Amino acid sequence: MTFEEIKSLDEQYVMHSYGRFPVALDHGKGATLWDVNGREYIDFTAGIGVTALGHGDEGWLKAVTEQAGKLGHISNLFYTEPYARTAEKLCTRTGMASVMFGNSGAEANEAMIKLARKWSFDKYGKGRGTVITLHNSFHGRTITTLAATGQDKFHNYFFPFTEGFRYADANDMDSVEAVAGHDVCAVMVELIQGEGGVLPLDREFMEKIADLCAKRDWLLLIDEVQTGVGRTGTLFAFQQYGIQPDAVSFAKGIAGGLPFGGVMANEKCRGVFTPGTHGTTFGGNPVAAAAACHVLDRLDDSLLTQVREKGDYLRAQVEELALPCLGGTRGLGLMIGVEVREGWTNAALAARLIDNGLLVLTAGPGLRFLPPLTITQEEMDKGLAIMRETLR
Repeated sequence: MTFEEIKSLDEQYVMHSYGRFPVALDHGKGATLWDVNGREYIDFTAGIGVTALGHGDEGWLKAVTEQAGKLGHISNLFYTEPYARTAEKLCTRTGMASVMFGNSGAEANEAMIKLARKWSFDKYGKGRGTVITLHNSFHGRTITTLAATGQDKFHNYFFPFTEGFRYADANDMDSVEAVAGHDVCAVMVELIQGEGGVLPLDREFMEKIADLCAKRDWLLLIDEVQTGVGRTGTLFAFQQYGIQPDAVSFAKGIAGGLPFGGVMANEKCRGVFTPGTHGTTFGGNPVAAAAACHVLDRLDDSLLTQVREKGDYLRAQVEELALPCLGGTRGLGLMIGVEVREGWTNAALAARLIDNGLLVLTAGPGLRFLPPLTITQEEMDKGLAIMRETLR
């Protein structure tokens, strides 16, 4: 189909909940994509941090197709090997005790909130279900995860929102103490606020949050939907912060392009969910779980080291370009935020870059780069060259 034919079908039959760029992508290899007209693009988005191994990866394709030929779906009423193997890999590499699988980041965070509230109810009874989150956070688009999100612009239209959330300022313990109370059961944070602008939290702040949670008997919940699965240069970002959470959500890159996510819990929380208290039809789907097993196997120490090195390279090169519209960079690994200077907008710059063959994202007021973790040196340099020629 041509671009115009695809666009026509979209306009006639699809709800317009997304503002799409005028590109219809057709196929890809690594961090390179081609549209329906055969035009080439360098991908600094990875499907918003999802295609961790890039496009058309042969190992990933083999794992998916072999499992699809054996068993595509059966439900959680029966055992299958792929989800069990995925759970083992996650727990042994993180120090967590158990996993529950779902389909998306918002669903994973919803489950993590439910886990915290049930844990508190089981131990303390009613009246202790409030979760503290941070201003500028983003936790999903369900009614409850929108309520957990600490940005006013998301708190509209869908009233009434779920109760039981209070917001504190990032890297400010006085602000956290100010919203604490006897009704609190947990603190939930992103270690790098992704949608808020790629803003890393301070390690000292997180160590104090962990100490406060231990002192007050609150759960420490880490939203690793975007930061997890190698994105920051370790399997999960919390492994760089010197903390051990009570529960961790994950999704995006875990299955390399298929819908998959879940929650890891520590030993004290492993028995919170009992049969009938939470569930999902597609969670632990065999095909997606087989893909996740392959992704986790590929994310060895060597590849994670490369992620850190590639992130350092891209950040240094962007800053060396000294483009008039861009400022400093921030982030960890291949989760990179770029400041947009006054007088420019990130939406206009992103549109211009995409029009010239470099796919990028926005976040807060800046640009965001989330390339495949396997992006090559040649692909990085091609992307940087497009930036230089487009924005100088």
